[in-house]
Amino acid sequence: LVIQCATMLIKSYIILGDIYTTKENLFMFQVFVDSAANLPAVTAKKYDIHVVSFVNLVNGKELVCFDPDLSPEEELAKGKEYYNAMRTGCEIKTGLISSGVFEDAFREALEADKDVLYFSLSKNISGNYNSARIAAEDLMESGNYTRKIRMIDSLNASLAQGILAIYASEMREKGMAFDEVADILETCPAKMNGVFTVGDLKYLARTGRLSGTAAVIGNVLSIKPILRGNKDGYIVQYKKCRGRKSALNELISLVCNNIVEPEKQIIGIAHADAYEESLYIMEEIQKRVKVRGFINTSYDFCTGSHVGPDTLALFFMGKDRELSGNK
Repeated sequence: LVIQCATMLIKSYIILGDIYTTKENLFMFQVFVDSAANLPAVTAKKYDIHVVSFVNLVNGKELVCFDPDLSPEEELAKGKEYYNAMRTGCEIKTGLISSGVFEDAFREALEADKDVLYFSLSKNISGNYNSARIAAEDLMESGNYTRKIRMIDSLNASLAQGILAIYASEMREKGMAFDEVADILETCPAKMNGVFTVGDLKYLARTGRLSGTAAVIGNVLSIKPILRGNKDGYIVQYKKCRGRKSALNELISLVCNNIVEPEKQIIGIAHADAYEESLYIMEEIQKRVKVRGFINTSYDFCTGSHVGPDTLALFFMGKDRELSGNK
C-alpha cells in the first residue's frame, strides 16, 4: 500500500509538472511593433516590447528611426533637430521594413521558445504589414517551430499601435495566455482612435491627400484640417478649423467627448516639434477627464515625414471609430 501511494504521488507530480510547463509556455510571448508605433525607448524597455525600426534617408544618409538607448530628453532634442531639418528643406526618403528584417526579429523570439505578437502600422497606410506577413508565413511554413505568430493590424499609426502593445505586455504580466491576449486585442483597433492636425499643408499635398493649390490657399487662410484614421485604416479629413488654436481645441474636445473609461486608459500624444502645444493639450484634457496617464513623445520620423513639422496627434479608445461632434 505504501509503495502504491508513493507511485501515485510520483505520477501526480509528473502530471502536475507537465501541466505547469504547458501553462508556463502559454505566457511566453514577445510583443513586437515597428518604429511607427512611436514608443519612447524607456517605455519599450519597461514593457519588454521589441521595436523593429524603419530607416530613412536624410540628404542621402541613413537615419535609423528608433534608438533603444535614448533618454526622453535626447529623443525630444533629436525630434527638434529632425523637424527643423524638414523646415529647411532637407531631402527625406522613406521605405518599408524588409521581410528579411522582420524574419530575423521574429526568428529570434521563436528560437527562444516564445510566441510572437506583432502590432502593425495600418496596411492601408503602408506596405509594412505585408512585409511582416511574408516573413511570418515563411517562418511558419518552414516547419522548424512549434510556436505561433499572430499579427494585429492597428488600422492606424503611431501610438495607436504602441498603446495596444503596452496593454498586451500588461496582460502578459498578469499571467494571461498568448491567444487570450491576442483575441482580446484584435477587437481594439475598431475602438482605438487617432486624430491629428498639421502645421503646413504642403506635406499633405506631397502625399496626395490634398492638392497643391488647396494647400497654398489653405496656408494663406490659416485653414487647419483635423484628420483621423477611419475604421478601415485610411487617413481621412474629419473637419476644417480656422487657425491653429481652434484646431488644438477641437482635438481636445474630440478626446474628451469620445473617450470611454478614461481612468483606465493611456492617452497618446505625438508631436512633430510642438512640445509646448502638447503640454497645453495635456493640461486641458486633465481639466475635463481623469485619465490613467499620458505618453507624450516626438512623432516617429518615418510617418512624421509625411505629415510634417508641428503635427500634433492624439490617440485614445472610444466606443468605436465614429467620432461625435459637429463636423
